[in-house]
Amino acid sequence: QLQAHPIPRLGPALPEGERGQRWLKAVDGVSLELREGETVGVVGASGCGKSTFCRALMGLAPVRGGAVRLQGRDLLQLRGPELRRQRRRLQMVFQDPLACLNPVMTVGAAVADPLRIHGLASRPEARARARAGLEAVGLSPAEAFENRLPRQLSGGQQQRVAIARALVLEPSVLLCDESVSMLDAEVQAEVLALLRALQQRLGLGLIFITHDLALAGGFCQRVIVLDGGRIVEEGPGDQLLAAPQAAITRQLVAASPRLPALT
Repeated sequence: QLQAHPIPRLGPALPEGERGQRWLKAVDGVSLELREGETVGVVGASGCGKSTFCRALMGLAPVRGGAVRLQGRDLLQLRGPELRRQRRRLQMVFQDPLACLNPVMTVGAAVADPLRIHGLASRPEARARARAGLEAVGLSPAEAFENRLPRQLSGGQQQRVAIARALVLEPSVLLCDESVSMLDAEVQAEVLALLRALQQRLGLGLIFITHDLALAGGFCQRVIVLDGGRIVEEGPGDQLLAAPQAAITRQLVAASPRLPALT
């Protein structure tokens, strides 16, 4: 079972890269705390730093200063096997599933692959757990999907495979970086309902990255709005939709269709 721990607190500077000896502060002074079963949305326009923030949490972007704490342990201070063990507890679902799935690897092998990489299961055990993972995300019966290649699936099915792959390591936290933005409205609603059901069953903490404030407001208990790499507003999603204060929040409200809350 997944356990409840506050995660993570991050800041003060998250650079996207270096220009000579100067760091580019793509995200600066952003702090976030997430608990078991909670969904926090991170919303902003393109280039605001939300995806860089997500990559920094995952250790995919360099960080100068601040901390990323999981169960009280700062992941930025860990190295080697201990870092690998702790990193397993944070997993990510990307925007484009085809970009993170090997095009020549079958669906079953793709879901089982993290178990093999981390040495957590024998080949038969990994295959059985991959089948269970496919069933859990609605690709049932798993035997009908496990030998297909990613390109033989629909966009919604591909994203379900990506979710199954992320969950096979039994993380505490799932980071979703624009993970439904490429799907049509009907499939998007199905994937969001799946994420909510998995969260309730597993006690997952979700960090939901999106440019769509209406979507975040309906799906997340709490939303933070980024602009220029900084938090400019935060609060319950319905509150931000009803009475936005920051200029960028008002722009995001105006640009977003109103959707019913997902319960």
